[in-house]
Amino acid sequence: MVGSNLGPRSAPLQPAAESSIGTVSDSEAQARRLAYGAVDVLPAGQLERRLSEGRPLRVKLGIDPTAPDIHLGHVVVLEKLRQFQEEGHTVVLIIGDYTARVGDPSGLSSERPVLSPEEIESNAATFTAQAFKVLDRDRTEIRFNSEWLEMPSVDLFDLARRFTVARLLERDDFTRRMAAGEPISALELLYPVLQGYDSVAVEADVELGGTDQKFNLLFGRDVQAAYDRPAQSIVTMPILPGTDGKRRMSKSLGNYIGITDEPAEMFGKLMSVPDDAMASYWTLLLGEDLDPARHPGEAKRDLARRLVDRFAGKGQGAVAEARFDEVHVRREVPDDIPAVALEGSSETIHLPGFLAQHFDISSSEARRLIGQGAVRLDGRAIAEDGLEVERAVLAGSVIQVGKRRFLRVLAAD
Repeated sequence: MVGSNLGPRSAPLQPAAESSIGTVSDSEAQARRLAYGAVDVLPAGQLERRLSEGRPLRVKLGIDPTAPDIHLGHVVVLEKLRQFQEEGHTVVLIIGDYTARVGDPSGLSSERPVLSPEEIESNAATFTAQAFKVLDRDRTEIRFNSEWLEMPSVDLFDLARRFTVARLLERDDFTRRMAAGEPISALELLYPVLQGYDSVAVEADVELGGTDQKFNLLFGRDVQAAYDRPAQSIVTMPILPGTDGKRRMSKSLGNYIGITDEPAEMFGKLMSVPDDAMASYWTLLLGEDLDPARHPGEAKRDLARRLVDRFAGKGQGAVAEARFDEVHVRREVPDDIPAVALEGSSETIHLPGFLAQHFDISSSEARRLIGQGAVRLDGRAIAEDGLEVERAVLAGSVIQVGKRRFLRVLAAD
């Protein structure tokens, strides 16, 4: 069990609820609103037909808890789910505690490493708690796919026999790996089948995902049809570029903006996003079109203020903006930086070790940053060979690492 607030894992499957919102008066208009910002809404016209039934739809998103924290790339799909909730529909958030043991190869060139059960449970708890910063808890149903996927082998064989290997190998990433002579495990081939069975188990009307999930979402329709269930509509959302403006946002690539980042850190990262990525950020994160005539810097500041307010609390955007201007515009040292007193009696301090201790980085990362000129002492970059610093020089100084991290060093009492 991953926390009591997530609901029981063994709860029986429930049929779709009876309508509590009445007949939708304009399903076409609602479909247009829900399709805003999406890449695909398939099959054409089906979402509108479902909406015209006048009942709350069951809208599914599957999450494999392979990492604990949510970044703005995740928010793109979560925000679309929130829009469905605001239209009166129910979100079914599936925590893939079972499929995480298999590993989704979507967009990957190799098999994804398998996490331990403890890591999966810890990640699931953190991810779900953060998801409710976007989703309406009262309109969200949390499920764990181990409820139905931990099935007897005879049932698993019955599921697998309904689909051909040729169909599964139509995935682009499998095709690329086969052409390159790279191995594909049997478990990876099963992943779309298992994800599709999730849609059967929760009676999904709609499934959301990124564009890299298009094959899996469409395959879910095949699995539903194999069990004589109505096939879901699918909605795919664009992949948000990271702070480099090019590659997808990813913690492993270091180009991510976490929704639990400190306000000043989040604001600064958003200000570093290239101007040509701003239109995507506005559409996907604010649900608005960016005025092309607007000055890029002001558009970026507006976006940053609003997102910081959303995830850190009202008014925090303005505070973070003032901090940004203090550090990056006026080049001042903030007043509220942490301070640490020098310990020991050595006449020299090994700087990489000191940075590792107080900036939560490794010694090798500290040396790399020093070599890049990213470590400053009282505003002056530390030379690449300046790994040993005299105690008298370090005491009373301010160390800056990167653009936004500061530490005041005090002399020992």
